[in-house]
Amino acid sequence: MELLDSRRLPGANILWERPGAVVDVTARPELLPGLVEAWKLAARARLDAVGWTDQDTMVRLSRDGASLAISAPLDALYAATEVNESAWAAACAAVQGEAAPDLESEAQALRKEIGEERNPPLLRLRKDAHAHGVAFLSDDDHASIGLGTGSQTWPVNALPRPVDIDWSRVHDIPCALITGTNGKTTTGRLVAAVATAAGKVPGTSSTDGVRVGDELVDSGDWSGPGGARLVLRHPKTEVGILETARGGMLRRGLAVERCEVAAVLNVGDDHLGEWGVGSLAGLAEGKFTVTRAADTVVLNADDEHVAARGDALAKPVVWFSLSPDSPRVQKHLAAGGSAALLEGDQLIFRDGTQTEPILPVQDVPVTMGGAARYNIANALAAAAIARQLGFSLEHIRAGLRGFQNSVDDNPGRLNRFELGGLTAIVDYAHNPHGFDAVFALMQQLPAARKAVLIGQAGDREDESIRALARSTWEASPDLIVIKEMHNYLRGREPGEVPGIIEDELRRAGAQEGNFSHAATELDAVRDAFRWAQPGDLLMLLCQDERARVLEWIAALQAAHWQPGDALPPL
Repeated sequence: MELLDSRRLPGANILWERPGAVVDVTARPELLPGLVEAWKLAARARLDAVGWTDQDTMVRLSRDGASLAISAPLDALYAATEVNESAWAAACAAVQGEAAPDLESEAQALRKEIGEERNPPLLRLRKDAHAHGVAFLSDDDHASIGLGTGSQTWPVNALPRPVDIDWSRVHDIPCALITGTNGKTTTGRLVAAVATAAGKVPGTSSTDGVRVGDELVDSGDWSGPGGARLVLRHPKTEVGILETARGGMLRRGLAVERCEVAAVLNVGDDHLGEWGVGSLAGLAEGKFTVTRAADTVVLNADDEHVAARGDALAKPVVWFSLSPDSPRVQKHLAAGGSAALLEGDQLIFRDGTQTEPILPVQDVPVTMGGAARYNIANALAAAAIARQLGFSLEHIRAGLRGFQNSVDDNPGRLNRFELGGLTAIVDYAHNPHGFDAVFALMQQLPAARKAVLIGQAGDREDESIRALARSTWEASPDLIVIKEMHNYLRGREPGEVPGIIEDELRRAGAQEGNFSHAATELDAVRDAFRWAQPGDLLMLLCQDERARVLEWIAALQAAHWQPGDALPPL
């Protein structure tokens, strides 16, 4: 029996839409059922003892254990974690036959913690925001009402009385949540391009930072609830486009209680075993948390895990698909539903029997003339999201047509450089699902020879790393440069992950001349350019030093570098 994690859940989450606290636990299979029942009894007793008689318990079983949650008032979530941990300790004692803790003495201490944390003005402001039909956002430091241009924000310890607020100035803005294993950032940037074409100021949060219009508010990974709040509290944001990553949803839940549209792009093998999710079905369940807040949901009909959950969703669904004749899509359309589809070489909207052309694939630059099929899917998803946000077909076309595979428009995602007859593509692919998509693209691009850079973060399981090596070998590159990623060791020793990759490549049939090693990602890039000749393709999968790599290649291009020329330091 082990408590793996204890945390607050302020927003709608994988378990339910209520705020509360959760513990992730593990135990031997024969002990788990008894532990869960003992925890339910202990949690109920403690909720009643502290006066939370209207709060409930929730259990979610996983491959190796369970997530045990209690609901709680939003202004006492730190205390709620103590209540839940107390219940878990009591459950462990009961299963082990030990004396039960004294409930009344524990409850007295817990009531004291609850009283010290409570913030009645916070709950009053939330209730009044709901009464006025506008959004409410809160965190440890601030609370806000309304969104974007209609938002107002205060410190949580200096909240106004609702009667002192000029509610006529408070309003919401359209908002979209976008999740999936891959494609979130590109899809969000495509939607932002549509908003810009319509003359609106988009606010976006992503793994690359928070941006409002042309302003970079902050860089870094802001794909969690904190990034969403930064966007939605910014006074210039007119449309909120929020990349919503798995980790933030599982750790804290959603930042928003409602949005116009949420999209689930795909579900692939990545980060399994974290936060109580140990399978692809569980990962899909976690990603579908975004649908709790959405009026309409945009889903990938071609992804089996997305489609299976989407079929059972009791909300309006807009499917997107590269296979318009699929039975799922046809059944949906026959019932009068809507979809964004690839038909021949055209992107189209279809509503029942009515069809509207969007654009030919060749007019959407991110698809690379149709070779990047995963970006066709991203473009369809973006078009469907933009439509649900209220943008016209004219603006959707302008946004998709104008968005380039460039460092300016989509840094680190399929950025293509031509240098002296060779082609270099820099991409952020970092998990098996993303690698497979990039390798499929590589097969479509003509080249005399092909080289690919690969590496993997240390927190992946050995088998996941080996699967990456196998899929790389199956793509038949002429050279594989195995890179060390020092910022992604995550508990591994230097050389450990590259060693696993080399071992699996050798098992697959690779010989000495098929691969090389580089001590850093920067060294790997230089090695690839040093090897290259005119007509070659370099697929540079970069995560560790992506910004420096992009700057260095841009400098080579500006200096009219040719294969065989001396390379400047990186």
